[in-house]
Amino acid sequence: MVKAVAVLESNQGVSGTIFFSQNGNGPTTITGNISGLKAGLHGFHVHALGDTTNGCLSTGPHFNPEGKDHGAPDDENRHVGDLGNVVAGDNGTATFSIIDKQISLVGRNSVLGRSIVVHADPDDLGRGVIGLQE
Repeated sequence: MVKAVAVLESNQGVSGTIFFSQNGNGPTTITGNISGLKAGLHGFHVHALGDTTNGCLSTGPHFNPEGKDHGAPDDENRHVGDLGNVVAGDNGTATFSIIDKQISLVGRNSVLGRSIVVHADPDDLGRGVIGLQE
């Protein structure tokens, strides 16, 4: 079992903790709580760089070691870092559990040392239209 944790903080009052766990070469389980969000959908991604010194601008693009297109979490053709949207309730908190077959904690698709970004706006999941998933 390999485990990792990401602690999120922002100067806009958003904070949270995200846990990753993986057994062998199996899927990775991602669980977390993020508070301080506006109610609704928020894009949720792993970005290529672990540099958060300048917010999202310094984290680079979505983590995409395979050179695939942007997509939804269930799409075969997607960036490894495409985790879709998390949903914040009226209290501004998103609580989630994701099981993902592309993200890994070891090897080529390892997300260790990268950035986790929760966007202010929804992700279009590569469809060009917001909200098709929900």
